[in-house]
Amino acid sequence: MISRMNETRVLVVEDEPSLAEVVSLYLKRAGYQVQIAADGKQAMTILEKQIPEFVILDLMLPEVDGLSLTRWLRDRSNVPIIMVTARREEIDRIAGLEMGADDYVVKPFSPQELVSRVRAVLRRTGREQAGAEPERDLSFQDIHISPVTRTVTLHESPIELTAKEFDLLYLLARHPKQVFTREQLLERVWGGAEYIDPGTVTVHVRRLREKIESDPSSPSRLLTVWGVGYKFES
Repeated sequence: MISRMNETRVLVVEDEPSLAEVVSLYLKRAGYQVQIAADGKQAMTILEKQIPEFVILDLMLPEVDGLSLTRWLRDRSNVPIIMVTARREEIDRIAGLEMGADDYVVKPFSPQELVSRVRAVLRRTGREQAGAEPERDLSFQDIHISPVTRTVTLHESPIELTAKEFDLLYLLARHPKQVFTREQLLERVWGGAEYIDPGTVTVHVRRLREKIESDPSSPSRLLTVWGVGYKFES
């Protein structure tokens, strides 16, 4: 369950002191406990001691950049992450989401909007946790998916997936034959469809096919249901 508001700890990783202070002020006014790290290395030191309930981090950080820190953190925790970036290119936003960020905010942004995003991600996380089925390993002939270790093996050989590729595959495989629209997948895997290009799903499905299908151009597992969405064929 989500901690009560005054117990929810947020780590802000931001190398611009003035921005970090403004974000911290707005979060504290909203009732959150806030800790600030000025670079990725300091953030790692803090996170190694205790994982907070939420992390807000800049993409461009000294010492350890935001993408590397997100990847490092995702190997250890499913704590919600909002990435802050000055880059407006879609490829940079997709990279952050692929590494496991739950949302992103582009500079300059409204601190109040950021607080609203934090609340929204926490609500989504709470709904998923409250109504979630117990995670279980999935096996289909030659493919095995383990949500505990977040690993996938194909013909008993491990295959490397990004955080979002794994989440997408696990969701579809957990509901074989069920058709999901791109909007549903954006909501369930990325946490919302409002700020993310639906083409992100298409890109991830294509990359998954390249990794798990014997013939990606004629897939037998990740199937397109034209005009609707995608499904996993068991």
